[in-house]
Amino acid sequence: MQEQDPKKIKDAVKDQFSRNAEKYVTSETHAKGDDLTLMLEWLQPKPDWTVLDIATGGGHVTKHLAPHVAHVFATDLTRDMLATAQKHLAPTCPNVWYIVADAENLPFLDKTFDVVTCRIAAHHFPNPKEFVREAARVLKPGGKFLFIDNVVPADDQLDQFINTLEYIRDESHGRCHRTEEWTAWANEAGLEIVNSRLRKKNFDFPTWVRRTTKSEEQVTRVEQHILQADQRMQEYCGLTMKDGKISSIHIDEWMVLFEA
Repeated sequence: MQEQDPKKIKDAVKDQFSRNAEKYVTSETHAKGDDLTLMLEWLQPKPDWTVLDIATGGGHVTKHLAPHVAHVFATDLTRDMLATAQKHLAPTCPNVWYIVADAENLPFLDKTFDVVTCRIAAHHFPNPKEFVREAARVLKPGGKFLFIDNVVPADDQLDQFINTLEYIRDESHGRCHRTEEWTAWANEAGLEIVNSRLRKKNFDFPTWVRRTTKSEEQVTRVEQHILQADQRMQEYCGLTMKDGKISSIHIDEWMVLFEA
């Protein structure tokens, strides 16, 4: 994949999430998952905490944390996505504030939050190192940063295969990074790992591919990228076929808790 223009990526993100806001609220991949339960176990939220949820999307992290803390500031780059999350959350989460904000340039003062979260979003960020620096900057001393995102292994061919697959499916995709990269950026920002988990996340392929594609022709391009790949690539993404069609695939997801 060639280096992409940051503004182009952010414009594509706004377009993608504006068009598909409701899909991201109802998406089982985003709305469900044991990571949401594990998040509460790892964080042990306190009733006086103020939390920042970066790139809230459908608001699923905010929804799970809001009942346990004093305030949640839910931010997103896409105004329509944020408004859709508010529509679904407002009736049951009165302690949430909704703010349009860029993850790489947060409109908050230093040392403001007890917890910062970001779940399944950072692969859309063109400057991930800046995002991590900003997350660390707004954390109080001893604060926690819970991060969840799709990652790729330290293997150039598999890295290229997965990131190309994601970009063919979703033009707002920036890059899935390696855990080693995230760890280095976090350490540079003064954060240390407290806990982590790497897992295979399964997708129902027909649902997953059509959440972001704009045409059946684009769906076919995604399918061909997988079907024409060599055996090692197909095994890595857990390719499963049914009646001659792609049924499911999986991708690596990293959940990590950092502390300032």
